[in-house]
Amino acid sequence: MSKLPGGILNLPPDYDRQSVKQDITAGLTVFIMLVPQGMAYALLAGLPPVMGLYASTIPLLLYALFGSSRHLAVGPVALSSILIFSGVSAFAEPQSSNYITLVLLLTLMTGVLQLLLGLLNAGALVKFISQNVINGFTSAVAIIIGFSQLGNFFGVDMSSQNQILPLALSFVKNISDIHLPTTIIGLVSLAVLIGLRKRTRLPLPLLVVIVSIAIVYLFQLEGAGVKIVGEVPRGFPGFSVPALDSSAMVMLLPTALTIAFIAMMESLSITKTLAGKDSPPLDVNKELRTIGTANIVGPFFSSYAVTGSFSRSAVNYRAGAVSQVAMVITAAGIILTLFFLTPLFYYLPQAVLAAIILSAVAGLINVPSLRYAFRIKPVDGWVWVVTFAATLLTGIQWGLLIGVGVSLCILIHRISQPHIVEVGWDDITRNYRDVERFTGTERMPGKVLLRIDARIHFSNVTYIEKVVEKKVKKAEEKPEKLYDVIIDMGGVNDIDTAGIDELERLIRTYTIRGDINIWFVHLKGPVRDLLQRAGWEERFPDVMSDLTLDEFVKEKQTPNDYMI
Repeated sequence: MSKLPGGILNLPPDYDRQSVKQDITAGLTVFIMLVPQGMAYALLAGLPPVMGLYASTIPLLLYALFGSSRHLAVGPVALSSILIFSGVSAFAEPQSSNYITLVLLLTLMTGVLQLLLGLLNAGALVKFISQNVINGFTSAVAIIIGFSQLGNFFGVDMSSQNQILPLALSFVKNISDIHLPTTIIGLVSLAVLIGLRKRTRLPLPLLVVIVSIAIVYLFQLEGAGVKIVGEVPRGFPGFSVPALDSSAMVMLLPTALTIAFIAMMESLSITKTLAGKDSPPLDVNKELRTIGTANIVGPFFSSYAVTGSFSRSAVNYRAGAVSQVAMVITAAGIILTLFFLTPLFYYLPQAVLAAIILSAVAGLINVPSLRYAFRIKPVDGWVWVVTFAATLLTGIQWGLLIGVGVSLCILIHRISQPHIVEVGWDDITRNYRDVERFTGTERMPGKVLLRIDARIHFSNVTYIEKVVEKKVKKAEEKPEKLYDVIIDMGGVNDIDTAGIDELERLIRTYTIRGDINIWFVHLKGPVRDLLQRAGWEERFPDVMSDLTLDEFVKEKQTPNDYMI
């Protein structure tokens, strides 16, 4: 087959006409999925449903041209949509002109932040957000999203909230107003979307939309109280400049930062999961710059914030997408829909959009990750639980901040208390092993043998000193005289100036005493270089050794041979 030119759209070197067919199939598949999802997520964000279609055009094309993943499908997603609603509904009535203005400004701010993070190569910051924080956060957000859709699902009026208790109380307060026809439409739609998801390859969301529109139209259910989407503007939105308001920007900045970081996490997770052996290397900072650019340009065409969608990316991948040509096909389908098909959505029940949202976010509740965390390391499970509870009770933005804060506190605690073990001789393995972990391991008389398994720096060196002093004090309580403290540095890859200063203090402490030697053995090259630059070869030439602990102890058999 003849090859097509590459260089753009992430075309692989062997891209040919068969690849074009695969991309067209995948693009149309995602298009069929994106139309109802885009409208549903816009409604979730407190926006007119058509804005979900607007967000599925220009941003998709921009990512297709400049993104680094061949399979990532960008567009509106549930998590970003609820974050937008949470951040903007406090300042304006959802779906009002002022609300839309603020959302477009928020999207522009989010894009600028993402672009700046990408330009500053800040993608590495993502490693400081624990996966347990993300799992707990998204699980809680999924529940909040679910409760936020109960009004549309059951046809009752509910207050706009982003906390679980006010949402639940609002629903209970209005439960007597449940609208039966709306409820039936919602329940049947949800049952079809969830019950048949794994039993058919048919585009269930689109089928549910088509059938529900037909039923509402034929039986005129809108006259019976079923809420419908109503008039959906036809055509592509015109170019307009988002209104810049400094006071509004200050109010929206926390939400913009939250969306920027969450979008970074989502896109990174998706692209890592779907990357194949032949995929180009993932560039996190390029992803940030590309999605940031899409969110900067998008508001000029009435698009709200987009990011990678796991569900649509997975569908795109499974449908055989070879390159981002598939997303170009998807965007073209959305544009044609805007020009020719929007009148067909007039009778679309809002309960169906709520059902689509509920079915989509159900998979975000990641209970297996909680069980796994508690099984492996309970403290990580508690990070999950704290983030989950904080998000439900305090709101989306505070919940994430609390989760990240707790995770960082645990990280700092771990860093400040490195792994230090006392080792002894094991006759069976003929090796030095942890005396606390392995039975049969014996401490060597007259010696304290310690092993440090961490980088030594300002935040943990005081702890190291206390551990050494504690072990020495305990050894001095024994009948045999203590001669040597030997510290195995084989697990130390780096040491800062504060660490060096504190180790020098230890050396002076035992030098002044005169009855105990202290040794640092198994020094790695980079650590030895640092100690040499600190002048240890001139001031403390006898405390350093490149020998392993075993070699050093064998070489220095009698204490009188190596007293300082």
